[in-house]
Amino acid sequence: MSLSESTSQTTNDAARWERRRRNSFLLVLAVGFLVFGAASGALYYALRPDTLRIAVGPPGSDDDKVIQAMADAFAAESRTVRLSPVRTEGAAQSLALLGAGKADLAVGRGDLEMPAEAQQVAVVRKNFVVLWAPSGLATRNSKKKPTPKIKEIADLAGHHVGIIGKTAANAVLLRVILSASGVDADKVAVTQFGTEHLEELARDPHLDAFMAVGPLDSKITSDAIAATAHLRGEPKFLAVETSEAIALKHPRYESEEIPPSVFNADPAWPDDKVETVSVSHLIVARKTLSETTVAAFFRELFAVRQAIARQVPGAAHITKPDLEKDTELPVHRGAAAVIDGNERTFLDRYGDYFWFGLLLLSGIGSAAAWLRRYLNRDEREENTSHRRRILAMVSSARTAESNQELLTLQREADGIIRETLACYDDGSLEEEELAAFGLVLELLSNAIAERRATLQRGNVEAVRGPATTMARGSGGT
Repeated sequence: MSLSESTSQTTNDAARWERRRRNSFLLVLAVGFLVFGAASGALYYALRPDTLRIAVGPPGSDDDKVIQAMADAFAAESRTVRLSPVRTEGAAQSLALLGAGKADLAVGRGDLEMPAEAQQVAVVRKNFVVLWAPSGLATRNSKKKPTPKIKEIADLAGHHVGIIGKTAANAVLLRVILSASGVDADKVAVTQFGTEHLEELARDPHLDAFMAVGPLDSKITSDAIAATAHLRGEPKFLAVETSEAIALKHPRYESEEIPPSVFNADPAWPDDKVETVSVSHLIVARKTLSETTVAAFFRELFAVRQAIARQVPGAAHITKPDLEKDTELPVHRGAAAVIDGNERTFLDRYGDYFWFGLLLLSGIGSAAAWLRRYLNRDEREENTSHRRRILAMVSSARTAESNQELLTLQREADGIIRETLACYDDGSLEEEELAAFGLVLELLSNAIAERRATLQRGNVEAVRGPATTMARGSGGT
């Protein structure tokens, strides 16, 4: 091989090595980016907290304060759930936003019109119906205790009731109670007052009875009873004796009892337990909201409830829904799973993702193998060319006329072997391709060895021929 041919061969080898290194680098880089991107995406998806939009209103109400405190507590302590309050004009609008898909959760009364897919998650508080009538103020000269004109709900016919709170749901609830008690609701006049107009309600001489709907420790209810007692005399609490029948006909309501002395101790208001009905204020969620997300929210809510209650006393009323009661609004499966202790395990929830991840990794591996073969197609084609060249060299070896030709073929084969092994080390060649190369290389080695042996025998015979002739000539002389 001449110097120029050797230099050209060296240059070609260097170019091939450089190309192989570049292709290998690009392959490793592409696979690395792909794996990093997939891992980063999966990690972000798994660890990011879910932000739930919760509709609540009106601004400044007890519900609004509780939800804001809840959102602050979640932001400080929860790694899985965040709350984003959506302020509304009231519970009815909050539920409408939930039904329209503009909120994930909503706070509303259980007797309001609920969206079709709404399900309860937690009870914010129980609102008890409190009905009372004034007994009248005692005169200075009278020794008898004033007797109220209205002693029971049946006496309300033809009278006027003042309702605290301007929500239409309170008036509807009063009509339900009146109808269940055998009173024609149309014969009872109703006037609703805002919670800031308690003094006006107490001074209105046209009112014969009063109604409040709220928790038993409500300051609004206690202040209203105290105001009417001061201006109109001792309260006579009216029992809803048909509370159980109401609860059976209307599952959104529950039969309850008001304990004695809950509104005042001396004198006791009421002086004995009073039968009534209650309606719950609820946190509701869309049925389609993920079970895992609702379960995480439920756990976090009861984990921070005490901390919220220290800021907003009303949060102490938050309770779990009762799964045993046949309520009109079903409990969301996420909350029910936590309450029952049947929450799915980590593998139950994410087992499908693991299988998907394995399939994805398998697909990535197959894609990487295809990409590697595609990038190394030149090396494989070159290896095929080398095998063909060696097969041609086999024919040349069998017809070589000298050992020098065989040595040249051997040196060329050595160069091909070096390139082939380098490709194998880089991963450009598979085991099967290397095995095929080994077969043709063995064929060449055998051909060179056989031809070399043949040439050696010919040289020996050529040397022996003249020597024998000279020996015979000497003997004749």
